[in-house]
Amino acid sequence: MDVAIGFLSSHPFWSWMGLAAVLLAAEVASGSGYLLWPSASAAVTACLTALGLTLAEAVAIFAGLTIVSTFVARRYLPSPFRPRGADINDPGRRIIGHVGQTAAPFAAGLGRVLVDGKEWAAELEGGGELPAGAAVTVTALVSGARLKVKPA
Repeated sequence: MDVAIGFLSSHPFWSWMGLAAVLLAAEVASGSGYLLWPSASAAVTACLTALGLTLAEAVAIFAGLTIVSTFVARRYLPSPFRPRGADINDPGRRIIGHVGQTAAPFAAGLGRVLVDGKEWAAELEGGGELPAGAAVTVTALVSGARLKVKPA
């Protein structure tokens, strides 16, 4: 154990590169994105130890780089875990803006529409009536699987 500590203290470059490798391996295993920037910070710190930094200076640089790089990455780089746009598993939200046709006549603002090959319950904006086969545009998802439509 004393030999390992002696080696690591006399070879700070390899100590920091070892930390970078361990953090990178943990990141690859978890895929969370949380350990990527500390790993990169440890690698940069390893390179900076060639300037003859003390342990305290190296730890301070590592901590500072980790905080700054993590903040900048979370703030300005896209995350694979943040939702972008509509949920592909929610067809009701995906079809907003699509054009369809009435499956049957609308009475009192209520009826059924065919959009993208599927039949949906629908409400006509402003109420009223529409004949079967009339073109409509989906404007919103009212509730559940009911769409709000307007004449196209």
